[in-house]
Amino acid sequence: MANSATPLILLMLISLLAAIEGAQNSTELKWAKKLKTRKKTTSSETVTNLQFYFHDTVSGKTPSAVRVAQATDTEKSPTLFGALLMADDPLTETADPNSKLVGRAQGLYGSSCQQELGLIMAMNFGFTDGMYNGSSISILGKNSAMNPVREMPVVAGTGVFRLGRGYAIAKTHWIDFTTGDAIVGYNVTVIH
Repeated sequence: MANSATPLILLMLISLLAAIEGAQNSTELKWAKKLKTRKKTTSSETVTNLQFYFHDTVSGKTPSAVRVAQATDTEKSPTLFGALLMADDPLTETADPNSKLVGRAQGLYGSSCQQELGLIMAMNFGFTDGMYNGSSISILGKNSAMNPVREMPVVAGTGVFRLGRGYAIAKTHWIDFTTGDAIVGYNVTVIH
């Protein structure tokens, strides 16, 4: 009797282990995935792709970005040259502001161009979801905000992204030209 039950028990254990592994794989984040690279990196490096939306609200009763300084002639400039804003913007899984919060973009950006709407960005994207909870990446570079697609460097990271480097591709999803509120899609590749 014991001998005939052994294959059944083994089959049940294998099925249970497969179900557990499948459940663990199904908890992968929709907005983040590890990539296989064509270029050789050191054996300890990982390439991760992150896709999320940045919600910058400068209007209303509870803005997520506020002007903290400006030059004496900022209001006369068509590009608001010299304006400096501090931001604490939500990062979400989709363009819907009510979609899952995956982190916050905290830092500052300022109008640094006189001929175009160009922003210098010093932002920390701190993540709060899944295995990236507590990790962050830092972006420092020019954001030519009126270009449909722009690229900025990822210069550092913390947590899972410690010693991170890479690039961020930003695409404006929606903008209100009256208020300046915007939703921007980010596709970020980080080597860490």
